[in-house]
Amino acid sequence: MKEDAFNVKSTGGRMGRRDNRSKTDDSESSCKDMVESLRIEFKTQTTAVLLLRSPEEDILIVACGAIYKFAEEGDGNKIHLMDLGALEPLCQLVNHSNKMIRRNAIIGLGVMATNSTVRNILQNINVIPSIIARLSLDDTAIQEFGTLYLASLSVESSCKFQIVDNQGLPVLIKLLSNSDPDIQKNSLETIFNLVDDEQICPVFIELCGISHLLLLLKSAFSVIQQLALKTMQKMAANHKDTQITFREEQALDIFINIINDKDLIDLHAETLHVIANCIGDMESFRVIQNSGGLATLMELAQTPKLSESKCINNEIQATAVNCFTRATQNCDLHQFLHEQKVDKVLVDLLSSGCTDCIKTYACQAMATLSCFLPSKGLFRDLGGIPAVVRLLKSKNSAMREQAIQALANLTSENYINTMAVFKAGGHKMLVQRLCDDCPKIVANSIAILGRMAAQEELRCQVIWQGVVPALVEPLKSTDMEVLLSALLCLCELAFEEEARLELQSAEGFEPLVSLLRSSHTEVLRCACMAISVCAKDEPTALEMCRFGALEILQEINLSINRRSKFTEFALISLLKYKVSLKYGLLGYLATGDIIPDGFCDTGKVGFGQTVLSLEEMIMEPVNEKRPVFLVTSMELSDEAPQKDEAQLQCSQESKSKVMDDVSLRFLVKEVKESDLLLNDEGEQYAALARYVSDAMGGQIELQELETFAWVQHLDELKHRLTCNVIPIGMIRKGFYCHRALLFKYLVDCIGLRCTLVRGDYNRAWNEVLIHKEDPCSNENCSQPRCYIVDLMHQPGNLLEVNSPAASDYKSL
Repeated sequence: MKEDAFNVKSTGGRMGRRDNRSKTDDSESSCKDMVESLRIEFKTQTTAVLLLRSPEEDILIVACGAIYKFAEEGDGNKIHLMDLGALEPLCQLVNHSNKMIRRNAIIGLGVMATNSTVRNILQNINVIPSIIARLSLDDTAIQEFGTLYLASLSVESSCKFQIVDNQGLPVLIKLLSNSDPDIQKNSLETIFNLVDDEQICPVFIELCGISHLLLLLKSAFSVIQQLALKTMQKMAANHKDTQITFREEQALDIFINIINDKDLIDLHAETLHVIANCIGDMESFRVIQNSGGLATLMELAQTPKLSESKCINNEIQATAVNCFTRATQNCDLHQFLHEQKVDKVLVDLLSSGCTDCIKTYACQAMATLSCFLPSKGLFRDLGGIPAVVRLLKSKNSAMREQAIQALANLTSENYINTMAVFKAGGHKMLVQRLCDDCPKIVANSIAILGRMAAQEELRCQVIWQGVVPALVEPLKSTDMEVLLSALLCLCELAFEEEARLELQSAEGFEPLVSLLRSSHTEVLRCACMAISVCAKDEPTALEMCRFGALEILQEINLSINRRSKFTEFALISLLKYKVSLKYGLLGYLATGDIIPDGFCDTGKVGFGQTVLSLEEMIMEPVNEKRPVFLVTSMELSDEAPQKDEAQLQCSQESKSKVMDDVSLRFLVKEVKESDLLLNDEGEQYAALARYVSDAMGGQIELQELETFAWVQHLDELKHRLTCNVIPIGMIRKGFYCHRALLFKYLVDCIGLRCTLVRGDYNRAWNEVLIHKEDPCSNENCSQPRCYIVDLMHQPGNLLEVNSPAASDYKSL
């Protein structure tokens, strides 16, 4: 009706009780004749808007009145008037000296501000101070539509403090006592919007605003009572001092009286919301308890049969349960709630046919109350765990989230509850939840499955549910909680070979290795832990190496800030199957590091340094660099299947000689066939030491080291083989490093145990643990001692590891 005749129509009364013209009768009667005389001038809205700038007061009165009546007919009219430019002149007329013009301008602005599009423009026009100044006038129409204007503008954050800064709050609080319900409602709605900001709450409290809100609970209009309760509910949530004022004003007693009054059932739900925001405070809790409110809440939470409406009863019951949910958030109340048997009420609710909302609140309360150890056990004994597990099938996402949170808290550090979840079939449903859209659900589901997997008797059954392939997507998540849960769960699952194979099949190693590049310290730590566990067998370790795990870990361990015991352990775990590289990087092989055929001692290797393959090293031309020492005792055969890098087919005869270490095969055969193993432990190591010494040049006195021509011997071997790689069995003049390597290999071959440690200046040595009998006792009860085996000066001599002799052996 943008260009229709500018017809004036009245609208239904506010508060549902009267025509809104009742407050503007004076204005209408005084200008009735002028409206009639000017009707031809008002055929269009454009004319009316233009006349808002008239210097004639009589015309302004009629134009303003016509404007607001047209605006009341609908949002389209309000926007049309705005487009015609009505807002600016109306705002200017608020300050007009003529009372009637001011009134009609404020009425027009109040009506138009209820439209969101118009409101967006009005917040940029500074008219709020003028509106507030006019509210103190004894004019009902101005007070009604002025507060309507403020109620509309107060939803905008930019206007909240403008109202407060211009002393609007004291005026609004005073108007709460006005006899007109429309003024009360508009003022209250403005305050409701203002207290969204916690900085405004203490100002409202200081102005004794809460006592005015409590008086409004006696209003004859339900909408005012409801709005007063919602305002107090918001304040109790936003500002802690609100509860102090509640106690001083005895508001909590008033709230309890309301929920005990069946005639006020329409206020019960909102009143319970206010109580819910207070009950977590210890002092407020005591007041509620002393006034009998706790017993009332228990009754409402279980059987609220107050209304003929099932919806109302459900809402009341849900809000009553929410009161206990809020109370459980204060750990100081857990003991008391447990004593009042709230645990049983919650389990009963979860086992009943109540609504999803009620069960969601009950799960939330159970989750927080589970932090109290007696309640954690009681929930299980009352059958609460199967009841919660059944909720995992729900299509209600909020209820699933709270149910899984409850199970997560119940199973935290509790083996019995974890078993109870498993026996209730929880593992089957939790695996299905790993594809949920809610990260919290995914993270908690994985955490519970991880606790099950930590129990050896449950691990395989969890794996059989398909949890490992389902973890691959969470390993790619950007949510830190999901990532950490997935990594920790994988740490438990990967103890089983089946899980490692499934992870490889599901292409899970690539995202796992990529997490080593995470800047998140905890993610990196957990990724290293998972990689360390996954590296329990060679195929999976090599698979992770294929995706660059070794290179990334070497890079990390070069960084002072990122290196940790976890990154170091992960690197060592992977190097277990890269023994040559491990010795090159760390200069140390433990007793459990078995030297394989194809092992190469390339000398010291720096972290991040590229190491050539054996084939590449063999094909290199002879140079002046330190030789590479190869350990391979396999007999080459055209018919024998070849494996690993050590079994290469080289076209040149010299390369074949490198790969076919006949001398080493002979040494291994001779050692295995000797009576060496018949001797005691210490003598076995000593005899083998003498055997190695004899094979590599025999005993060398300390003063003869400088004349021992081992370097020239190695040069001759390099040129004879035309290769920089020298088989260890061909060395006849061996120094410390060569003898220690051969000794370690032979020890591994016959099932004994020793270390291999690289020192400086071509030194290397072997450490062994030996039990020696206590001469004062008939039993071998002493702790094993660590010795270094002398392979050079007094072959077979065992030197206590911390002795001066051992120190001399290890250094120049």
